[in-house]
Amino acid sequence: PHSRVTRRPFPWQIVPFCGHIKGGMRPGKKILVMGIVDLNPESFGISLTCGESEDPPADVAIELKAVFTDRQFIRNSCVAGEWGEEQSSIPYFPFIPDQPFRVEILCEHPRFRIFVDGHQLFDFYHRIETLSAIDTIKINGDLQLTKLG
Repeated sequence: PHSRVTRRPFPWQIVPFCGHIKGGMRPGKKILVMGIVDLNPESFGISLTCGESEDPPADVAIELKAVFTDRQFIRNSCVAGEWGEEQSSIPYFPFIPDQPFRVEILCEHPRFRIFVDGHQLFDFYHRIETLSAIDTIKINGDLQLTKLG
């Protein structure tokens, strides 16, 4: 089984994590993030970005942010330094402190479709049209990574 995300630095479970998505995103491609939530979490984030640049900041195709105090799972994008409209509606909050989780980000032609532990939670329509430019995954916050693919 080959991983689509190159692992670095070693040990790669350390957050904040930044990895390269080989060939960028395209319809039908799926990114898998498996991890364990910390015991007393405040938040964690998973972002798909167009490169690693910090200054100027790389465009963010989608940022997923789990906020435990509000039990929110927020998504947004940042294009040319401007954050878009935040989306926050969810059927339920899927993460539990000290418990493992599995997040899948499925890229479809018009949107990302997000699954947590196998359940579809929401869609996020593309705000960055050039899917192949989305070539970096960044993960930070109150979690341990166990698997990326």
